[in-house]
Amino acid sequence: MSVAQPEPGSGPTVRRILLGYQLRQLRESKNISRADAAYKIRGSESKISRVELGRVGFKIRDVEDLLTFYGVDDPAVRSSFLTLAREANEPGWWHKYGESLPIWFQSYVGMEEAATQLRVYETQFVPGLLQTEDYAREVITRGGKNRLDVLAKDRIATRMRRQHRIRENPGVKLWVIIDEPAVRRPVGNAAIMRAQLQHLKKLSEESNITLQIVPFSQGVYAAETGSFTILRYPEYDLPDVVYVEQLTGGMIQEKRAEVEQYTMALEWLAVVAERPEQTRKLLDEIIDDQE
Repeated sequence: MSVAQPEPGSGPTVRRILLGYQLRQLRESKNISRADAAYKIRGSESKISRVELGRVGFKIRDVEDLLTFYGVDDPAVRSSFLTLAREANEPGWWHKYGESLPIWFQSYVGMEEAATQLRVYETQFVPGLLQTEDYAREVITRGGKNRLDVLAKDRIATRMRRQHRIRENPGVKLWVIIDEPAVRRPVGNAAIMRAQLQHLKKLSEESNITLQIVPFSQGVYAAETGSFTILRYPEYDLPDVVYVEQLTGGMIQEKRAEVEQYTMALEWLAVVAERPEQTRKLLDEIIDDQE
């Protein structure tokens, strides 16, 4: 057998998910239960579940024991698995900005990096993945009311870095729905705002980015759900997860019933929002209003 490898430049979260996915395939191919696998590594069924979902790091001893239990004795194959496990335990690129990023957000960045489809609904600002650096600076420093210190610079750098994967990898799909007030709300001076709107229009023309704006005419009910992001991992046969960011933390929703509610809300918003081509026309109108 061969061991699937992640794309070059992928971070540890991708490696954890890929390794967990392959370990689950091995377990299921041998008709071994999670309970039996857990007993083999002196753990619980929930631990095996977390390992197979890529939610936790890997103990090399556990991976060795599971490979033995699953009948993987080819030295080359075992070596590939163990190398992947070691790489999965290495810090991600975002860890160098650790002091500026809360632990809960570092976890989200790793999950975001591994997703192959991101669906975002935003009510307050242009989403971070679509922000210009000047716009991001205004948001992070609250229009200059907070200092542009090292922590703020690191937060801006992190936001810009998160955008690279989407721009450089057309296989990663980004679908963004924004409430019209979010693109009309002044952030910074007129030049910063105009550049941001022009940037939005340009990005909306990319093949892997879909942008829709929910117009004022849809009323207050369009924003009833608040902002959220749905992450999808179809390559790894994992369930979708929902990320909701709050003032003092972020929350990941994984229960199927809750994820389905957010998915239905997003699908409804996509219906009431302007189509992508109409969204670009609306952006032109808003840009003209900036003149």
